[in-house]
Amino acid sequence: MNTVFEQIFEILFDMYGPQGWWPLLKKQKGEILCAYHPGNYDLPQKKIQIFEICLGAILTQNTSWQNVIKALINLYQLDSLRPRTIEKMPMDDLGQAIRPAGYFNQKAKKIKAFTAFYLQLNGKVPTRDQLLNVWGIGPETADSILLYAYKVASFVIDAYTRRIFVNIGLIQDHLKYHDIKKQFENNLKKDIFIYQEYHALIVTHAKAYYSKKDLYAKDPLLTSAKVNLIK
Repeated sequence: MNTVFEQIFEILFDMYGPQGWWPLLKKQKGEILCAYHPGNYDLPQKKIQIFEICLGAILTQNTSWQNVIKALINLYQLDSLRPRTIEKMPMDDLGQAIRPAGYFNQKAKKIKAFTAFYLQLNGKVPTRDQLLNVWGIGPETADSILLYAYKVASFVIDAYTRRIFVNIGLIQDHLKYHDIKKQFENNLKKDIFIYQEYHALIVTHAKAYYSKKDLYAKDPLLTSAKVNLIK
């Protein structure tokens, strides 16, 4: 029998369908778009796409994805979404390019530190411990890089995950990142499709029901017959 966590994944997938994370920039009819790719799990395929996802994971710290898109587009227009270009780019220029993502001076330093690390990898897949040893890379960022850039099954825990699963009574609010991550990974099949879609579905669901406190009680996961049966 499926675990509670697996059944909730199925409920969310039925509600929203495939999300196509991590979105990647593409040029279409002269316009630069940040495109999702629902149902396509082959991406990223190119090194430049891997690097773009890594930068996006760093830039999204403490800001909205819309702000990250603006920063990434700025880098794209400067032909600076390449590690060697970032490596040589003056810190002030990098900071100005990513300014829309906020905390731009700190994030510029983080990107520089990560880029040096990325180049040292020489195409190898990093370990989680290696990523966590890079200045500016915390657990959520490390897991995002592993899961979406390198297709390593490492479950991502974010504020939305905590908010939803505390509200529906499946995790305790005092738990630390590692404990929540372990709870998910112990109750899910280690599968890239599930890990990627589950995290993306959590974000989509949270935007619908967890943007305001008075919406929490309206979360259909609380009243779903399936969830009631499996509690």
